[in-house]
Amino acid sequence: MDPAMHPSDDHLRVSDAEREQVVEVLGQATAEGRLTLDEYAERATEAHNAKTRGELVRLTADLPASSSGALPGAGGAGPVVPRSPGGLPVVGGGALAPVERMVAIFGDEVRKGHWLVPDRVEARAVFGDCKIELQDAQIQHQVTTIEATAIFGSVTVYVPEGVDVRMTGTAVFGDKKSKLTSVPRPGAPVIQVVCNVIFGSVVVRPPKRKWW
Repeated sequence: MDPAMHPSDDHLRVSDAEREQVVEVLGQATAEGRLTLDEYAERATEAHNAKTRGELVRLTADLPASSSGALPGAGGAGPVVPRSPGGLPVVGGGALAPVERMVAIFGDEVRKGHWLVPDRVEARAVFGDCKIELQDAQIQHQVTTIEATAIFGSVTVYVPEGVDVRMTGTAVFGDKKSKLTSVPRPGAPVIQVVCNVIFGSVVVRPPKRKWW
């Protein structure tokens, strides 16, 4: 057993990064057919509300570590230790850079108006809707990655005209599509939308029209 996941650590408080990584493990298990959609929704909600490592371990204890890529825990996959792109653990279990996180579980989550967009945005909609409006936001980086997960829900991204949007990922019994018609301008910021869709949708649209 890895020392980082020793049972005596079960009482330790968890970070947002650990919660999100467990949700990713659950999503992968759902895509593989190991969990039903109802089980995913229930466990994902519990993961976002978890306070200790022990609570997260319980949510993944019946999942094989080989399928999730997680470190072994108490009887199963257990929470993943946050790691950098190079594979090294992140000191303190935190994120490498600011991340905008949006979670809509049986509800709606909207980010709009004037806001600073970090280089990574995570949007998860489980029986809910996430809306990300970038037309009035300040895009700070040449490449911005939006990780969009929609399980019986939807993620909609509104982008300014001329922005270069690239969509990747998978959609199982769902949609991932762009409704943009404008041609990206030379040197425009790149919005990379990475989709994980199960019975849901991820859609990129032009800015909403303003009626005066």
